[in-house]
Amino acid sequence: MKFDELDARMRVYETAHDHCVLPGITIVARLDGRHFTRLTRERHPFDTPYDERFRDMMVATTEHLMGCGFKISLGYTQSDEISLLFHRDDNTFGRKLRKLESVLSGEASAKFSLLLGDVACFDCRISQLPRREDVIDYFRWRQEDANRNALNGHCYWMLRGEGQTVEAATQTLVHLSVADKNELLFQRGVNFNDLPDWHKRGVGLYWQLTEKPGINPVTDEAVISRRWKIVTDYHLPRKDEFDALVHRLVSQTR
Repeated sequence: MKFDELDARMRVYETAHDHCVLPGITIVARLDGRHFTRLTRERHPFDTPYDERFRDMMVATTEHLMGCGFKISLGYTQSDEISLLFHRDDNTFGRKLRKLESVLSGEASAKFSLLLGDVACFDCRISQLPRREDVIDYFRWRQEDANRNALNGHCYWMLRGEGQTVEAATQTLVHLSVADKNELLFQRGVNFNDLPDWHKRGVGLYWQLTEKPGINPVTDEAVISRRWKIVTDYHLPRKDEFDALVHRLVSQTR
């Protein structure tokens, strides 16, 4: 059998399940660190419940994903996860799911591994969102998860710091309401509302048009140059204001 014939026959097995995201459907990718609990507590102990070094690695990985060949309007990271909002016109890899998922997870794993100095792995899943409202709800969902994780994490590590075992601290929190958890922290001198915004709301990265004064090298005249630049927002708004930010970025024409 000639190579071209063999190649054509075998490629069918690779492409038989090539599903593509339909035009007009918004793509949101979510990447999660694999076994990051063990990685960040045992092999590379970070401060608990939050560590700025780990945050900065996640932010740098998110920025890398926004500049590695995809048109990403918004990157959002909290805990060990990253969410990416694709520009509605992005057609990278013909919008093939297997290519998007494999390349994004590979890029994230490689970047974070280099930053950490050890092997780290991310998985990736794609949400196909038909309406703008679904996109807004998706990011509201992830931010509310960040807020819940922050409250639980601060309570858990407060109890562990007091000497409770993993099991005891976990059981203490099982039946507590949100108000009870806030009170648990408050009684120990911590006002949850005063904690850093990025603990509770995550970190957003998005493109912003910036202006910079310069000199035209030909005419020697003063000019203003404009360029798109990724900004990192450690003080994201919440609820309706956050929804409005996502709405604006969904509509961005960059």
